[in-house]
Amino acid sequence: MTMTTLFDNASSIMTVISLATFLGILWWTFGVKRSSDFDAAAQLPFADEVDGAPESERRHG
Repeated sequence: MTMTTLFDNASSIMTVISLATFLGILWWTFGVKRSSDFDAAAQLPFADEVDGAPESERRHG
């Protein structure tokens, strides 16, 4: 087995692993079960606001 053949095989295997990883990330991201988790995370920046004013304005203003 020559070095060229070894590197060609390793390259093919890494391509398949990378594709499988990418597809797994897509499945995890756009899965139906995750939408409620992402909706809750999207609201986190607004969790410290009361009456529409950010916390920093309430303390100093």
